[in-house]
Amino acid sequence: MFKIALVEDEKNLASLVSKYLANEGYEVVVFNNGEDAKDAIDDSFHLWILDIMLPGIISGYDLIKLIRAESPRKPIIFTSARDQDIDKVMGLELGSDDYVAKPYSPRELILRVKNLLLRSYPNESSKKNTLDFSGYSIDFDRRIVTKNDEIINLTSKEYDLLLFLLNNKSKAFSRDQILDNVWGNDYYGSDRVVDDLMRRLRQKMPALNVETIYGFGYRLLV
Repeated sequence: MFKIALVEDEKNLASLVSKYLANEGYEVVVFNNGEDAKDAIDDSFHLWILDIMLPGIISGYDLIKLIRAESPRKPIIFTSARDQDIDKVMGLELGSDDYVAKPYSPRELILRVKNLLLRSYPNESSKKNTLDFSGYSIDFDRRIVTKNDEIINLTSKEYDLLLFLLNNKSKAFSRDQILDNVWGNDYYGSDRVVDDLMRRLRQKMPALNVETIYGFGYRLLV
């Protein structure tokens, strides 16, 4: 599974983009400022998506220099709301591999991510984008879950919930947090819909070790 670092201070945009990336089977780690991103720079990330303008003293320009010092060939995509040629030129001169001007379509960004990963990791990209977990096989490209070569028929929301849990193993989330990440923050129904969806997912995937944190929410145990 490819691991992507998303550095974006607009939290709504970061949440939206991370959902799109997660739905494509990528592991996503979000940073809302340059300082946190700087402290997390290591070789575990396959790709970085950097906003140029960030709060604090560390900008996207600073981050690309730090990333390049650590990993000279690590693929990087820059984003900027200013849409000025100087941003694009500076980003490319510093070593970014692609540039996306805001506002952009998340689907366009996903396409650029896929193309860049394919070019950067041809051997990895040729492998099936699957994950084996708790006796199940998850095919991210086809959004199919199997056990002993038999397909488990998940609804779209059940699959989205499974993907969210897999991307956040061992982390505890409240019902409201799950609502925001699986249904979107424009959902205004009862948070009990989370319990109903979790119950159905457990029935279909009983080997999945999801812990109920009473009075709070859920956590997928490794």
